[in-house]
Amino acid sequence: MAIQRMDNVLIVVEDLDAVISFFVELGMELEGRGPAEGRWVERVIGIDDVRQEVAMLRTPDGHGKVELAMFHTPEAVTAEPKDAPANTLGIRRIMFAVDDIEDVIARLRNHGAELVGELAQYEDIYRLCYVRGPEGILVGLAEQLR
Repeated sequence: MAIQRMDNVLIVVEDLDAVISFFVELGMELEGRGPAEGRWVERVIGIDDVRQEVAMLRTPDGHGKVELAMFHTPEAVTAEPKDAPANTLGIRRIMFAVDDIEDVIARLRNHGAELVGELAQYEDIYRLCYVRGPEGILVGLAEQLR
């Protein structure tokens, strides 16, 4: 076998506290938070003089993880519009399965999230939507109906 699992997805952010709060409200659990710097980090990511703070969050089942990184040095680079539409090249969103999609939307709105389109139903299988959270992070939500 070539891989064992997908370990995590990295999101670079400016306001680590706000984004952690958003994902915790979604239902993820903060696994750890701390500095990541030194030669080993520089070698892995290919950037010299790196000083960053990272946080790792995991889904309740323990299988999915999101890593957040806030760069102190060098500053993060903005390469695309903050609220890039879903058809922009690159990684666009992370999708989460939820129990009660309307409840999750309401709770995330308290953290500044906005519905991107509208809550839609795919046949009698799923209710789906996209929400845009802090820093323009796009999250997909899916509630399985059967």
